[in-house]
Amino acid sequence: MSIEPELSRLRAEIDSCDDRILDVLNQRARLAMEVGRLKHANASPVFRPDREAEIIRRLGERSSGPLKADAIERIYVEVLSACRALERPIRVGYLGPAGTFTHEAARRRFGACAEYVPCTTFEDVFRETERRAVDYGVVGIENSTAGSVTSTLDALMESKLQVCAEIELPIRQHLLSYGDLAQIRRVHSHPQALAQCRRWLSEHLPHAELIEESSTAHAVKMAVDPVVAAIGPETAGEIYGVPSIAADIADSGTNITRFLVVGQERSGRTGRDKSAVVFSMKDRSGALADTLVTFARNGINLTRIESRPSRRRVWEYDFFVEFNGHPEDENVATALKELDLQCYFVKTLGAWPIA
Repeated sequence: MSIEPELSRLRAEIDSCDDRILDVLNQRARLAMEVGRLKHANASPVFRPDREAEIIRRLGERSSGPLKADAIERIYVEVLSACRALERPIRVGYLGPAGTFTHEAARRRFGACAEYVPCTTFEDVFRETERRAVDYGVVGIENSTAGSVTSTLDALMESKLQVCAEIELPIRQHLLSYGDLAQIRRVHSHPQALAQCRRWLSEHLPHAELIEESSTAHAVKMAVDPVVAAIGPETAGEIYGVPSIAADIADSGTNITRFLVVGQERSGRTGRDKSAVVFSMKDRSGALADTLVTFARNGINLTRIESRPSRRRVWEYDFFVEFNGHPEDENVATALKELDLQCYFVKTLGAWPIA
């Protein structure tokens, strides 16, 4: 029995659906252009992470399937990217070169219609964003197995930029080389990637020299000899023509890196937000405990706390804290006022929708 008649009928229905989707997408694009004109007249930012988070969340909750929420999010990232570009093309700085995990995270958040600008260091990402050479910067902040990216913490504390969004990216590390395991004598990668694969390297390449590079993509570019390998994303290997000889070599099966988006202003309130502050208090017994009680007393859940040298005085520390809530929430506003009274230095680093 031929299935062609039924296939032809279904394909005709799909074509009709595609025509309706295209009409609605163009209608949405025209409305986005009107929004862009209003934003331009009022000098409002093109990228509104709070509004975009609400759109994606609402559609994910409204869908009755079979498309799942994560598939809807991936589709709408591109819809929003295309409509945003009609308002004004956005330039996004990231730790380059092309093919890094930061590049991948930036594309996942801003979509294919943004312009991506590679930067040499984390500091350059902040510098280019501060001087408005790019609209936003994307930087790694922590990995689920290797911990914090301290250079990002230090840059956040010193910069006037605000965190306005976050991205969580599952990390798949590959060993990339023109040689085989028996030939490899040196392995290049970013320090975080080397740390994430330490057990695998110890087992499979115990005699190889581990060499730190500024990025995983730069490491892949170094792998031009069969005795040299790099650890990085498979996409970097595809870009630079270096084959993957071992996949998924990270020690943990749940390897996720969290990235922050920094810009000139923080995100508006959505009701499901995170915020970050950095503070210092006088060196006295119980000072940190008293400060943390302030958050507990106001019903605020801390999601992260870390200390960093203040760079003002020897053995003086700043405390970096992330928590659930937004500075526009009443309890958060109260806690921040109390924090100002307890500490001699307090700086709000941003607020953003929870990824």
